Amino acid sequence: MYLTTAEFRRSFYAGILSLAAVIGFIAVAVFALSGFGRLADAAHVLNEPYVWRILRFTLYQAFLSTLFSVVFAIPVALAMARRPHFPGRIWIVRLMAVPLGLPVLIGALGIIGIWGRQGLFNDTLALAELGRPLQIYGLQGILIAHVYFNLPLAARLFLAGLERVPQEYFKTAAMLSMPQRTVFRFVEWPVIAPLIPGVAGLVFMLCATSFTLVLILGGGPAATTIEVAIYQALRFDFDPARAVALSGIQIFVTALVLAALALLPRAGDPGISASSDLNRRPDAAHRLSRGVDAMLIALFVVWLILPLAVIVMKGVSADLLGLLTEPVFLRATATSLSIAFSAALVSLAVAFSFISATHTINTLKQPGAFERGAAGSMSAMGSLVLLVPPIVLGTGWFLLLRPYGLSDAAAPAIVAGINALMALPFVLRVLQPAVSVHRARTARLSASLGLTGFARLRIIDWPGLRKPVLTALSFAMALSLGDLGAVALFGGDQLTTLPWLLYSRLGSYRTEDANGLALILGALCLVIMIAGTRTPAART
Repeated sequence: MYLTTAEFRRSFYAGILSLAAVIGFIAVAVFALSGFGRLADAAHVLNEPYVWRILRFTLYQAFLSTLFSVVFAIPVALAMARRPHFPGRIWIVRLMAVPLGLPVLIGALGIIGIWGRQGLFNDTLALAELGRPLQIYGLQGILIAHVYFNLPLAARLFLAGLERVPQEYFKTAAMLSMPQRTVFRFVEWPVIAPLIPGVAGLVFMLCATSFTLVLILGGGPAATTIEVAIYQALRFDFDPARAVALSGIQIFVTALVLAALALLPRAGDPGISASSDLNRRPDAAHRLSRGVDAMLIALFVVWLILPLAVIVMKGVSADLLGLLTEPVFLRATATSLSIAFSAALVSLAVAFSFISATHTINTLKQPGAFERGAAGSMSAMGSLVLLVPPIVLGTGWFLLLRPYGLSDAAAPAIVAGINALMALPFVLRVLQPAVSVHRARTARLSASLGLTGFARLRIIDWPGLRKPVLTALSFAMALSLGDLGAVALFGGDQLTTLPWLLYSRLGSYRTEDANGLALILGALCLVIMIAGTRTPAART
């Protein structure tokens, strides 16, 4: 409405070019997979019982991980919702987000430190002369790791739904003298139940496409998922036909999950409370209820903190000074930071172009079919990029570049591109609402002042969008910095990142070095996140 013709064209064509670049980057990888060698060879691989055993295990572990994550998340969310005000609650809510931004390798090492054969749990049982019954490598370890990373996510989503329940519902239940189980049946469960399909679908998607956790904790052919099998087919066996067949299965499974998620009904709004007293729940005043809730919250906090504490304790005992001065560490740090920063900038640029182009198209009174299709594609791209997981994208580009001897030279750019795509959904979710609100507030002002282009960006847009931009940038950098999936196929002497160096030290049984690198990598990600999310000091 307030755009000049030049602004309209610039925003529209920038969005179209970004959309074409994203689709092209994915399409080249997919076409390389389908065109490498003979499809008949890949089809022949599909007849192998081993391939279908991998598929069954992938779906089985994803189902169990989802089941445990959702089942355990519900009582935690209920306990947190019943206790909306107690010392430290805000920090527990923030702690729920830690596994989402924590590099998976670091979490895996912490889990091994707690639940491994020489971990805290087995050591405690051994002191009680009960032996060391828990084996972390295999299905048990995969389930523990997936629940560790996904239970907080599910609990946070359920908690958000419960916090929207009007307080009048609970006051009415108290006036009717409803016991706790009846309050759950008629008030809380009708809110939780519609959320379960969406939350479970999201967790299932994350577990079905899990790579690093299964690579570290899988324990051999009996506990291998499709993505790990793709990596093994290329990295160890160099069997392109098998990699192509498995990649096709992975894309098909991912597409089915995304389609199911798209068809799920959205949870309804329970209503708006007329009361401003959100710190009282009449149904939560019983002493037994307080005790149960306190126990659940305490167990949840211990579950989250223990692996992190183990990483800190073991990392501090490592030779940190020696690690920090190693040439390979310095080279890996420089490579990781450059890839992470490049990926974050690309992800930000693509997200901004999508948002601006969609906003531009929405200002048209009668957009054409092409414009509507482009706007819909840009809006859906945050979910569609998840259709082809990082290991599959990396496989396609690896097979395309290797015959020409370009895989080593192009590896940093390919890894940065894959990481940018993987961060795009999160960047869009941070920037989309912020940009929409900002544009609605400042569009008339900018038009009245005649501000366009760089002048508008400097005077109007940057001051208002600085905080969400830095938040998105820091999250994308931290996500890329701790990623192993994209670099798994290209990592080596020519391309060494911090996660790859950590994985290499772990694979060569240099556990002390691995613990030290995990602490350094975690601290680096934490510094980046804090720098990106801190509130700027007010000017005087």
